[in-house]
Amino acid sequence: MDDFLYQASIYLAAAVIAVPLSARLGLGSVLGYLAAGIVIGPVFGLVGAETESLQHVAEFGVVMMLFLIGLELEPRALWDMRDRLLGLGGLQVLLSTAVIAAVAIYANHPWSVALAVGLTLSLSSTAIVLQTLSEKGLMQTNGGRATFSVLLTQDIAVIPILAMLPLLALPAMPHIESDGSIDRGADALHEAGHHSLSLVEGLPGWAVTLVTIGAVAFVILAGIYLTRPLFRFIHATRLREMYTALALMIVVGISFLMTLVGLSPALGAFLAGVVLASSEFRHEMESDLEPFKGLFLGLFFITVGAGIDVGYFFNDPLDLIGLALLVILAKGIILYLVGRAFRLRGRDHWLFTLGLAQAGEFGFVLLAFSTQQNVIPPDLSQKLLMIIALTMLITPLLFIIFDLLSRRMGDGVPEAEPDEIDEKGPVIIAGIGRFGQIVNRLVRASGFKTVVLDHDIETIQLMRRFGVKGFLGDPTRPELLRAAGLEKASVLVAAMDDPKQVTRLVGFARRQRPDLHIVARARDRTHVYQLYQAGANDIVREMFDGSLRAGRYVLENVGLSEYEAAQAEQTFYHHDRASVRDLAELWIPGMPTGENKKYIERARQLEKDLETELLELAEKHAKKSA
Repeated sequence: MDDFLYQASIYLAAAVIAVPLSARLGLGSVLGYLAAGIVIGPVFGLVGAETESLQHVAEFGVVMMLFLIGLELEPRALWDMRDRLLGLGGLQVLLSTAVIAAVAIYANHPWSVALAVGLTLSLSSTAIVLQTLSEKGLMQTNGGRATFSVLLTQDIAVIPILAMLPLLALPAMPHIESDGSIDRGADALHEAGHHSLSLVEGLPGWAVTLVTIGAVAFVILAGIYLTRPLFRFIHATRLREMYTALALMIVVGISFLMTLVGLSPALGAFLAGVVLASSEFRHEMESDLEPFKGLFLGLFFITVGAGIDVGYFFNDPLDLIGLALLVILAKGIILYLVGRAFRLRGRDHWLFTLGLAQAGEFGFVLLAFSTQQNVIPPDLSQKLLMIIALTMLITPLLFIIFDLLSRRMGDGVPEAEPDEIDEKGPVIIAGIGRFGQIVNRLVRASGFKTVVLDHDIETIQLMRRFGVKGFLGDPTRPELLRAAGLEKASVLVAAMDDPKQVTRLVGFARRQRPDLHIVARARDRTHVYQLYQAGANDIVREMFDGSLRAGRYVLENVGLSEYEAAQAEQTFYHHDRASVRDLAELWIPGMPTGENKKYIERARQLEKDLETELLELAEKHAKKSA
């Protein structure tokens, strides 16, 4: 117990110190975790033998991460990604494997060893890349989606790779028995499993296929039919911690089932997340599992840093660093060409190229398995482990290079790929900030369907977490408005923050639809005049109504009754609206208001009229009270 508490204190203290420091320096949390592991492991030797076993536990963070990503993807969205999964991901894995294997053959390794090395190094780090994309808000960009597609393809590819590796073993090649089962030899078969339990061990090929399909089908059906009754049962207990226990049970149970049939736990968790993406309990599971995911991933990165063999590294550091950079360079060139072939451009292209150039944590699993199967010699396996670890250590630096390139190319954040709009409604709301949110809530709560458009990724993601579906894209783009149903909509609400965008949107919509009713948000009185000229029907100054209500509260507390204050508020409101329409006729674009004599004279006259109206209203109230 004392030893456990000591080790836990060391790991937590290292994370608490190194990660915030790394984040403050702009290096990201991943590099902080890796640096913390190096300090407490190879540098000071505070941790040691338990690192490898902890790493197996910490890999569960990757499983949780893929489950949470699956919760954000509906099955239709996954189906829409099929071209990228097969094209981008498949081409990257095949080309990377071929190039790295060719280099290994040139280095005098047997073709079977070279192929195993190529397959191992072709995979990238799901944990580091997805964590960094999430931190930097890049997940929903075009480059982020392309990167995720490749990572998902790689996770799926682990399954056939694990099945293929035993066939590459030099001694005791496996053969097929008369009953159709694969005989790998008793020793190899015993060592091959990552666990002692298996539902498919010793079964003929057709039975393995049936059991595997049955396990996948069970996950899908359980997600559709069993989760709702389970959550209702837990809800009846009114114990908050039971929600967390159930969410953990779902992920752990699915992961265990996948290992029993020889599939990747991460892939099974992702599949379960996709099935549950449309569930009303999705947000509950996200909030329950998010802290565990962060802790496990952090622990995983620390163990990677702590597990580096510094002695082996310093035996030939230049050779190891050179090989790690060669892997990154080779994969980077392949990714650049693949991205170009799939029409990635600019910052999205560089994100795709630099983000996936490293080797990944699945490489550790494949190397251990390859060594057990006598596919890769132990001395080469040790070198490859160090190369993988070094590429993962270099990855945060690659993202720093991406940030520098992004700033040189323009904004620090890549342009997001607009969503494909698959809904239409009578009301289009352009802009879902603090102004548009209120409008949207009122209209939807009243039973009318809205189509929400916004160019900000974080805003769209936040609204989706609250169950409000929005579409990412620039609301001023004609094709986006047409896709949202501008031709048949009854009302357009222009609620963006930027006054120029609002004016441009109103002008375009009025030209396209002279009969459309347009409600526009105005920054100030000058912007009101611009919107009138652009063709808006109803114009709402963003501060006007709030300020008017505040003025009414003042009147109520200086002597007027609530009724009298409300009457004064209404009088001011109607007079001001009429005045704005009147003054809009005299307003001249480009001329400062203070230099427009006719405007000033008319404004003064209207102000006197307002004072007269309010005084008459006060006298009327005084006579009634007398």
